[in-house]
Amino acid sequence: MKRYYQEEIETASREQIREWQSERLVKQVKHVWDNVPFYRKRMEEAGLTPDDIKSVDDLHKLPFITKDDLRDCYPTGLVAKPLSECVRIQSTSGTTGKRVVAFYTQHDIDLWEDCCARAIVAAGGTNEDVCQVSYGYGLFTGGSGLNGGSHKVGCLTLPMSSGNTERQIQFMTDLGSTIICCTPSYAAYLAESINERGVKDQIKLKAGIFGAEAWTEEMRHDIENQLGIKAYDIYGLTEISGPGVSFECEEQNGMHVNEDHFIAEVINPKTGEVLPDGEKGELVFSCITKEAFPLLRYRTRDICILSHEKCSCGRTHVRMTKPLGRSDDMLIVKGVNVFPSQIETVLLNKGYPANYQIIVDRVNNSDTIEVQVEMTAEMFSDNVGTISAKEKDLVDALKAMLGIYAKVKLVDPKTITRSEGKAVRVIDKRNLYKG
Repeated sequence: MKRYYQEEIETASREQIREWQSERLVKQVKHVWDNVPFYRKRMEEAGLTPDDIKSVDDLHKLPFITKDDLRDCYPTGLVAKPLSECVRIQSTSGTTGKRVVAFYTQHDIDLWEDCCARAIVAAGGTNEDVCQVSYGYGLFTGGSGLNGGSHKVGCLTLPMSSGNTERQIQFMTDLGSTIICCTPSYAAYLAESINERGVKDQIKLKAGIFGAEAWTEEMRHDIENQLGIKAYDIYGLTEISGPGVSFECEEQNGMHVNEDHFIAEVINPKTGEVLPDGEKGELVFSCITKEAFPLLRYRTRDICILSHEKCSCGRTHVRMTKPLGRSDDMLIVKGVNVFPSQIETVLLNKGYPANYQIIVDRVNNSDTIEVQVEMTAEMFSDNVGTISAKEKDLVDALKAMLGIYAKVKLVDPKTITRSEGKAVRVIDKRNLYKG
């Protein structure tokens, strides 16, 4: 069985990887200096010119980029190629109404699809496989990335997108899908649905590639047992390219970062100091081959640990743990990024005070989100029908902002618990970052 999609790259020596990174970083710094006024200004403020960046040893000199910078530069302020050379955008869900829009040249898409192809081959995929892609398509990167990677491997690709479980199972049985790509919570739901319908003996799945949301080892084992597969983790974010920034091999012990395209660092989130292998901190990525939207030292806000320990799969690229938490207040619910600030924006626009609490849970392996909102004294006197109508109005407004359904419950004034005078905004009962 083929173990690597691009063996020479995936098993390259550490010296070779470092050489690629140094050469590409120097070239990328010159590219953004010449083509992105934002970067030039940031570097000048730090007293830097491209001549100061001679190798990966100099990476730490460059300033960080944050999601706030991306919003401030929306929509095209960080694009490093003429729009006439860009062929696609992908986008995140909007926070406070402003989305992160990432631009791609055809070359960028080719490299991204290579990264996803590596992940599929690492999960045992070949041109003999039927790959069912059940991530969302459209602006979300999940479907597009794995779809392209599946084509490159030569799999028969089923571009199912998410939802419509009846059709998912029908195609799975009729066409003999062997690899499923989706969120882990949807994989768990599919497993449940397959068992309910009594068609498990008609399912030919051998592997699943699951990402876009946090999941525990317990959930992995449960999905593997229910579907009779091996479940692989994949990591990515729209700002960097999408899924395939890193992926698990058969060891299922950390995700290999595609270091020929992305340099990974872990920093102390408070001081910005670069931390050594084995220490937990915030993950930072630099894109060294992207043309249109090349972020350098982008702070992901994901907390993880890097390891250069040798992997028995033969891949030499650094491994990262699953995200162990966040250094900001972002939640990932049903694969969608949700910020309390988005919810606050909706409430304020609707004339509510910003006294609310977000309760996230996972019921039957599916995420739920409830927003409890304190009523004003005037609303408190409304009748039940009026309150129900107000709740429905907020449900619709939140769905428009977040892209997912959130239950809304209007509660009595001053009933949301304050801690030292400050409300606890988020209660996440999912216990996602253990195991």
